[in-house]
Amino acid sequence: MSNLLTDRDFWVKYWESKTDLSVVIPENYLFHRQLAELSEKNKVKTAIELGGFPGYYAVFLRKYLKLEATLLDYFVHPPITEQLLQVNGLEKNDIHIIETDLFSYVPEKQYDLVLSCGLIEHFNDTADIINRHIAFVKPGGSLFITLPNFKALNGWFQKNFDKANYDKHNIDCMDPALLAQICKDAGLEVLQSRYFGRFSVWLENEKEKSAGVRLFKKAIWLGGKVFSKIFPFDSKQLSPYIILEAKKSTL
Repeated sequence: MSNLLTDRDFWVKYWESKTDLSVVIPENYLFHRQLAELSEKNKVKTAIELGGFPGYYAVFLRKYLKLEATLLDYFVHPPITEQLLQVNGLEKNDIHIIETDLFSYVPEKQYDLVLSCGLIEHFNDTADIINRHIAFVKPGGSLFITLPNFKALNGWFQKNFDKANYDKHNIDCMDPALLAQICKDAGLEVLQSRYFGRFSVWLENEKEKSAGVRLFKKAIWLGGKVFSKIFPFDSKQLSPYIILEAKKSTL
C-alpha cells in the first residue's frame, strides 16, 4: 500500500477550490498559546512549517513570535504566499520557501522548532512521516504536530457527509498514545500528546453542500458548543484536534 493518501493533483485541486486564502492571521490563531509558550520556554529562534502551504503558521511565527520562519511544501503557488505575506504586513523575503518532496529532500539545516498542522494524517505510515519531521529538529529542539481527531463526532460527520475527504485521512493515526510511542521510540521526550479543543465540526467546501446538510451541520455545531460550554473538557469523543509536543535530546 502506498504511504501517501493524497497526490499532487489532489492538492492542486484542493487549493484551487479555495477562495480568499490571503487572510490576516490573528494573534490568537489556533494553537497560539501553545506555540508562544513553547517558543518562550525553549528560546526558539528558527522554525520550519512542513506541508503548510500557503503558510499560515509560518506567517504567525514570523509576525507575532519574530522567529526566522521557513515553509516547506511540495506544492507552493508563490503569488498566493506573497499576497498572504503582504496582507500581514510582511515582506516577500520574510519567510524562506522550500518547494520540494519531503520524501526525497535531505534537510540542509535543522531547526529549533519543527511543526506541521494537518499533515501526518495524509500518510499511511505514521512512524515514517513523523521521523521525517524529526530529521529537521536540532538537538535540543522541539517537535510540534497537530492533526484533526476524526474519531470524534466531527469524524462521524465527515464520514457521512464528505466521504471523499474522510478517505484522504489515516484514521488509525489519530491516537495520542500511538503518536507518543513513535516519538519515544525515536528517542524524543514527549511533553504532551493529547486531545485538544472543546468541540467543533466542519466541512471542506461547505458552500457546495446541500441546504439540508448545511442546516444539520449548524444544528450539531450549536448543540455541541452549548454542551461543551456547560461541560468544558477535552475528550476523544468531542475534541476536534490532537496535539503532539516532543523534545529532541541534546546528546
